[in-house]
Amino acid sequence: MHDELSQADQASKELYAGDVGVLPMDARLALCKLLTGPFVDGDHPHWPAVVREEVILRSRLADVFLELIIDRERRVAFTRQADTGELDTPVLMRSAKLSFLDSVLLLHLREALIDAETRNERAVVDEAELFEFLELYAGGDGDRVGAQKRCRGAIKGLRESSILKVLGGQENRYEVSPALRLLFTANDVEALGKLYRKHASGEPLTASDLEAVGQVEDKEEVTDEQA
Repeated sequence: MHDELSQADQASKELYAGDVGVLPMDARLALCKLLTGPFVDGDHPHWPAVVREEVILRSRLADVFLELIIDRERRVAFTRQADTGELDTPVLMRSAKLSFLDSVLLLHLREALIDAETRNERAVVDEAELFEFLELYAGGDGDRVGAQKRCRGAIKGLRESSILKVLGGQENRYEVSPALRLLFTANDVEALGKLYRKHASGEPLTASDLEAVGQVEDKEEVTDEQA
């Protein structure tokens, strides 16, 4: 009798034929978003499910060697590869390969975010200001049209990943997501800073320099061609 009741209860929770999952629909969608990245913030419709189902979501992710990071103060959650020590485990979260412009823009925005947080304010930036900043680093070959294309590509990539969020009714003004401060470790910031200073000194950048800053996990590669 108990088995029959359990089977009936399971059947009542099925979301589709043959479904053996136990999570409600919103928690499943939240799990999918945590897996596809780059993050879930407090404005995302899946944020309540992430907070409510934290324990089981953390368990599901741990089953595939992933770690759930939640910052309730900043209202940000994301997934990263778990530190499994010497265990031989598959790597499911890949790091994005960042262009030089991506890197300097991320560093610039992170500094703006930290500055705003010290004043207990939201970090808001203008697209014109971002273009002006990026053009300092994008036009070394004298190709202004190409430089503008690369600048648009860098900004577009961060818009698509929700690092830059368009302010309501203001297409050319963005809020910098608090997730940016959490997605980069101290080592990541140090690598970005070294790249920034090397370029500022006039030294040519190598492929290994750019590889060192590909740190954002589970995010599609943003290249200049995607502008």
